[in-house]
Amino acid sequence: MKDKKTAFIAIVGRPNVGKSSILNKMLGQKVSIVSSRPQTTRFRITGILTEGEVQLVFTDTPGFHKPRTKLGENMVKAIGDSISGVDAALFLTESTGEIKSSDLDLLNRLKNENIPVILAINKIDLVPKKEELLSKISDYSAFFDFYAVVPVSALKGDGIDELLGELMSLAKESDFFFPEDAITNQPEAVIISEIIREKLLNRLNDEVPHGIAVSIEKLSERENENIIDIEAVIFCEKSSHKGIIIGKNGETLKEISTKARKELEYMFDCSVFLKCWVKVKKDWRNHQGIIHSFGLD
Repeated sequence: MKDKKTAFIAIVGRPNVGKSSILNKMLGQKVSIVSSRPQTTRFRITGILTEGEVQLVFTDTPGFHKPRTKLGENMVKAIGDSISGVDAALFLTESTGEIKSSDLDLLNRLKNENIPVILAINKIDLVPKKEELLSKISDYSAFFDFYAVVPVSALKGDGIDELLGELMSLAKESDFFFPEDAITNQPEAVIISEIIREKLLNRLNDEVPHGIAVSIEKLSERENENIIDIEAVIFCEKSSHKGIIIGKNGETLKEISTKARKELEYMFDCSVFLKCWVKVKKDWRNHQGIIHSFGLD
């Protein structure tokens, strides 16, 4: 019998480079919500992949950015906490655009940790010329000695197998830390609240900023029935935002709730009865007590 191996890996990078998409693609299942809005991920999300005798434990982190609120400060702190103590880091960037100062700041942090770092260059499907990709690899490699460099496309799945191969080569002999069939250690209430928030972000676009949080007030399974009852409260920072979320005659909230319910039914393989309310908590992202009550610290 072969010895088991594990590796704890932090996925880091700027906002909106596809960290959550890459994690979901590697796992073959959705554990982290995705939207086109930067800073969608607010806290550390754990994803677990077990293949044969190797278990990879991923941490999807918020995008590295300059914080403007207490919530933003907590998000940046989560990145530092995630990097500390892991076996390796997966640094994700885009195939297009210039290298940002925030990229270099984050790589300097990784230098101090003295851990192997794999560079994954995402969205290669958007690069018209191979020379542009080679130039990006050269620019990053001049600044940091990467363990490996893997061009990938989270959208099309290109390079994912190669990336997993490099990550698995970093695993060390150790018993598994999670059951072999585990995908994440996130509580069900957290998963549900994030699914609802994803539908909000994707439906509202730029109408409402990131001042939205979702709290699960009730989560229960009916005895002897394949039905889950969920009651959720959507918090926003302004009365005007509440009106936008609800929409005319409640149509927007109904649409969001329906999309969330359908995904939850698929995820949990049962019927779901979902009720959503909207409440206002002014400037909650700058109140540590409220941030704590939402589990975002």
